[in-house]
Amino acid sequence: MFDRPEIGNSVVLVAIDFGDIDFLESLAELKELARSAGLSVVAEVTGKRDRPDPAYFAGTGKVDEVGYCLKSVDANLVIFNHQLSPAQERNLEKRLECRVIDRTSLILDIFAQRAQSHEGKLQVELAQLEHLMTRLVRGWTHLERQKGGIGLRGPGETQLETDRRLIGKRVKLLKDRLAKAKMQRHVQRGARHKGKVFSVSIVGYTNAGKSTLFNRMTKAQAYAANQLFATLDTTSRKVFLAEGENMVLSDTVGFIRQLPHSLVAAFRATLEETIHADLLLHVVDASHPLRDQHIIEVNKVLKEIEADQIPQVIVWNKIDLKPGLEHGVETDEYGKIHGVRVSSLTGDGFDLLRAILRDQATTGTIVATAKESVGSDWSPLDEQA
Repeated sequence: MFDRPEIGNSVVLVAIDFGDIDFLESLAELKELARSAGLSVVAEVTGKRDRPDPAYFAGTGKVDEVGYCLKSVDANLVIFNHQLSPAQERNLEKRLECRVIDRTSLILDIFAQRAQSHEGKLQVELAQLEHLMTRLVRGWTHLERQKGGIGLRGPGETQLETDRRLIGKRVKLLKDRLAKAKMQRHVQRGARHKGKVFSVSIVGYTNAGKSTLFNRMTKAQAYAANQLFATLDTTSRKVFLAEGENMVLSDTVGFIRQLPHSLVAAFRATLEETIHADLLLHVVDASHPLRDQHIIEVNKVLKEIEADQIPQVIVWNKIDLKPGLEHGVETDEYGKIHGVRVSSLTGDGFDLLRAILRDQATTGTIVATAKESVGSDWSPLDEQA
């Protein structure tokens, strides 16, 4: 039986193209995820298939190519840009004789590294354990053997059953603790609602500049970096808008394509700041070539957490990286405010953003919702390109 080694820092990325239009973008995103996890990408192996192979996901020839690549670059870890079944993961590790993980496991590892608050750590551990439980079902055949030997003979329970029972107990404990945290958040929101405090949540694709925007608006020192998932824990600050008018601004975790459902479920308590907000600031990297796809991916998650009906203003950020693009306000064909162009780095356009927030807080100005912006082919950036 193959003994699974510890994860190393040298990694080979594997991506199979099944005809997806965003294949290259997804691969580039996987590289950024690996970099954010502190790994060194030494090689990439790509291929095309009509459908995944049931045993190895990739064909045996492509798996042998990965094995040759591992030896030639002296790497000790393989990351697939896809979600592998437990059996596929087991078969690949046995054939390649090295550690193999999928995109979901990589994202979970990044979350484990970045979680700072007590609640954030609970959420990450819950997501990891729920993911691990799927690995126990078929992934490791040696866990199916019953315990035996002096001092180890039990009531006939297999190691697999023992592990599953212990993990189940831990999962229940974590869910109970997160439920208490949810109640605390509910009390805090109730106090804000009683005081009629206008609540705004910042949402958007990961690395769109949400934390930089949050820091400029609140003069806070929230961690901001040019890496995926720099922010995991929700941070809230009170912001002065006008005489007698304040708002609570919350910075939330970024979204990404193929975001594991276990993470969405585990972070639901944190994301409830988004669900109960009066307005969403949907931050978009204006300089990114796939910005429209990023908007769609974020709105998919907002719909999943039942936040797609909350009024939304799109904030086209990083206009300093888009030549010829200036700060300004965008409206739709009905004259409703649809978005605002700003630079969180230079501060351009923030006077307009503050004016929008002030009007929304005082007069309830109607803006476009997430549901209306999904699938729209209108983009002010294309008009100014």
